[in-house]
This record gives sequence, C-alpha cells and structure tokens, in this order.
Amino acid sequence: MTRSQYHLFLIGSAALFLSGIILLSYRAYGLGMLPVLGLFTLHLSTKQNRSVNSLFIFFLLGLLAFQFATAWINEWNVSKETKILLNRSFLLFILLALVLSHLRLKEKIRFFTEFPNWKKRIPMPSHTISMPLFLLIGLAGSSTIFIPLIWSSSISEVKSLFLFALGFTILNATMEELIWRGVMLSSLKRNVSVLYAVTVTSLGFGLLHLSIGIPLLLSLLFSFGGLFYAIVVLKTESIYPSIAFHMVMNMGMVLNGWIN
Repeated sequence: MTRSQYHLFLIGSAALFLSGIILLSYRAYGLGMLPVLGLFTLHLSTKQNRSVNSLFIFFLLGLLAFQFATAWINEWNVSKETKILLNRSFLLFILLALVLSHLRLKEKIRFFTEFPNWKKRIPMPSHTISMPLFLLIGLAGSSTIFIPLIWSSSISEVKSLFLFALGFTILNATMEELIWRGVMLSSLKRNVSVLYAVTVTSLGFGLLHLSIGIPLLLSLLFSFGGLFYAIVVLKTESIYPSIAFHMVMNMGMVLNGWIN
C-alpha cells in the first residue's frame, strides 16, 4: 500500500465511521449498517491498521445497542429525568464494545489514568506555562457556563434541579470522557497520527449528540468541546482534568435549563 493509498484508507475509514454515527443516531438502522459493512470490508482487505477499523466497527455496534436500550426505556412509565439518567448510563454499551475490540486484538487498553504532574510545564506555541496555571485557566473557561444563572429569575427551580444535575453530570462526563478521550483517543493515537486521532474523536464526540436530539449544527459545534478536552488530555497526559471540566460544563447546562 502506497502512502497516498494509506491516507485514503484512513480518510475512508473515518468517513464511514462518522456517517455510521449520524445514521444510527437518527435510528436509520438499515442504512446505518452499511458503514459497518464498509468498515468490515476494509478490515478484511488489508492487515494494515486493522485495529482502527475494528475500533470503529465495535463502537458502532455499541452505539446500536445503546439506541435499542434507549428506545426500550422510552416506553417505560417513569419520569423524564430518570429516562435521561438511564440513557447516559447506557453509554456503557459503547465503552464495553470498545473494550471487546481491544481484547479481540489483544491490545492494551489505556485510559490516561495517570494523575497530572503538577511540576510539569505545558508547552504553548511561544512559551510554556505551569500545570496549575493551565488547569486554572481551563477551569475558569469552563465555569463561564454559569454566567447565565446570574440573571436567573427562579433560584428555587435551580435548587430543585441540583440532584438531577449532579447525577447527570457524573454519569455523562465520566462516560463520555472514558469513551472519547480515554479508549478512542489513546488507541487511535497509538496506531495513527495525533491529528487524525484528535479530529476523529472530536467530530465523533460532537455527532454522537444527535442521538439525544441535539440538532446537527449544534452537535458539530460541540465538536469544539471535544477538541478542547482532547488538548487538555494530551497536554496533561491525564483524563481527570477533562472529566472535571466536562462536569463543570454539564452542571451549568442542566442548571441553565438547557438539558431537560
């Protein structure tokens, strides 16, 4: 395989993967299986980077299970908040599918579970900054999500949402970070370029929000959040700061009434 063919192979795999997320998120299951079949064909056609296609295939199969489970609980006579929390917990299907992909190929699973090195200096384009300052800037930026609450006219409503917000925040931020910046980013980074890994995981992270009813344009904008979290993980070599920042954002979104 020439270098240009290899690049086309990777672009084709990413295109099939992302289109699969879109189709399955819209519950177009028949069409959604076509990208899976395409990835499976690529997987069989070459031995090069089979782990990438295997990862994409198993992710989409996990997403399929996630969608079926979500459709099932939508028939339950329970509160909307309970359905949302169950929906977020069903992200476990995707995570388990990714683990199965690694076990199948006997690859090591990495989650970036090391704690940040507080003495490390973070390289920037023209200078370096200390780890504590880098994390403080990230936290301050994430905390701007709470600004709309200053003009909230109903503090009692915000208080009533707190327990739901806490549950949603812990489930959603932890599961999404383990999937995208844990298994997906670390595995792709190990097998292909960092640019490819960051691009695919950031776009995939944004597009997966289609499955919870977020419009396409807004889902694509969420990809910038995925890019931010990926940079945080790569700079700190730890997933914990990105989980913390993600939790702050999710808490603010719920308390602002943007998730209900």
